[in-house]
Amino acid sequence: MFQPKRRKASTPVNRLLTFIISGGLIFGVAAGPAFAAGATPTPTPSPEVSHQTEIPATPAPDVSIDPVPNPTPTPTPTPSTPVLCGVCFNPGSYSLTKASSLWVVANKQRPLNPITYKPEIGYFKGVQVAKVTAAALTKMAAGMLKDKAGTLLLNSGYRSYDTQVSVHDRQVKRLGLKAGEALAARPGYSEHQTGLAADVSAAGQGCTIQVCFAKTKAGKWLAANAWQYGFILRYPDGQTATTGYQFEPWHFRYVGVELATEMKSQNITVLEKFWKLPAAPTYNY
Repeated sequence: MFQPKRRKASTPVNRLLTFIISGGLIFGVAAGPAFAAGATPTPTPSPEVSHQTEIPATPAPDVSIDPVPNPTPTPTPTPSTPVLCGVCFNPGSYSLTKASSLWVVANKQRPLNPITYKPEIGYFKGVQVAKVTAAALTKMAAGMLKDKAGTLLLNSGYRSYDTQVSVHDRQVKRLGLKAGEALAARPGYSEHQTGLAADVSAAGQGCTIQVCFAKTKAGKWLAANAWQYGFILRYPDGQTATTGYQFEPWHFRYVGVELATEMKSQNITVLEKFWKLPAAPTYNY
């Protein structure tokens, strides 16, 4: 008769091993695969922002979302030449030698070129002057009237070469060569031939073509304000050694607002000094 084998009694060591193995398997399944594999999880710290901590960069946006483009700023244009004045001065704008130039300098050392030059003629109250001078005189007369300084009159404007022959001869015969030529230029040397010169006076104020015109209301207004209309007092008091002519408070020369303003700003009253030209007290012959 077959007799089954008797099991060996479990020893205390065997029971302990069985308990450890069973408990380990159960705990491994409950803790998850990572723990079961022996991995040690690292806790994620909460970032703290301080003055010494860099703020993490913002992750790139999802490619499925179109990012809003940053607008391109419009650059502010920078002018190449700053505008520093209302009427800016350019010393090369006009010639000093051509008779047709607005800035021509005619004196006893500088005859006109050509010597028989004639400008484009205009009129101010029926008197001939260059067209540009006529327009400027009209504006100046309006300003003078507005300021209640008087009504501007023009006693002499453009004089041709031939007319200047007569004027020069008359003054020399009346006063002698030296005194006569202190008032009247030789033909071809006169500003009046350019049409840019104006011998002025004011209605009812007297002192026409006389030094006392400087004391009249009109004379004072013109001396103070003519530059705003492009005129300069061509032969100032005390400048005979440079200009070659006595003080003529009635003789104004149109040079344009640009040059008249620059001379005013530099406080220079004589063309020869402004352009650094030689004095012209006498003729060369």
